[in-house]
Amino acid sequence: MGLFNRRNNETTTAVATTTATATVDPATVDPALAALSGDYTIDPAHSSIGFTVRHAMVTNVRGSFGSHQGTLSLDGADPSRSTAAIDVDIASIDTGIADRDGHLRSADFFDAENFPAMSFRSTGAEQLGGDKYRIIGDLTIKDVTRPLSIDLEFQGSATDVYGSERVGFEGAAEILRSDWGLTWNAALEAGGVMVSDKVKLTFDISAIKNAPQAA
Repeated sequence: MGLFNRRNNETTTAVATTTATATVDPATVDPALAALSGDYTIDPAHSSIGFTVRHAMVTNVRGSFGSHQGTLSLDGADPSRSTAAIDVDIASIDTGIADRDGHLRSADFFDAENFPAMSFRSTGAEQLGGDKYRIIGDLTIKDVTRPLSIDLEFQGSATDVYGSERVGFEGAAEILRSDWGLTWNAALEAGGVMVSDKVKLTFDISAIKNAPQAA
């Protein structure tokens, strides 16, 4: 169920155009998968985008971004035509320590005043087996765009108590922050550095299917 392959879309920016896929045989389409087709809006109240980074060589610091928005366009009959896009408000970073959050927003790290958003746009996907997938896309931080692969697991679909159709995904990825120009650090007297280059990203996504637009 590779639901995140990139399709051509004139309204979506900062993504590459993919090669056209072969025509899908309707007899091979899973009806349950086809029923997921449609446009979805990520529900920020029931989704989270987090990170973990090694601190002082001995422990982990965890944080998240409280403000983010995104969309999915799922084509269950031809999953290779599906898309995903997420935008994150850098100023919403939260590690539980106000002074540390302020430092992360500063020019030493994200420079949120000049680069207020971080974005991801999918460019392709592959199935790893069962409900597990690898999403390939472009991550942009501080106007630097580099490829990012996210290992993802489809968590299922359901109708909630309000009658909204939902889908859920859980994913993880690792990056080197220096690849996006986040290079600040401080040397430790005992050796090593204050903040690791490697950062682990986590994604817990709940998305609501949009109501059909009137003709």
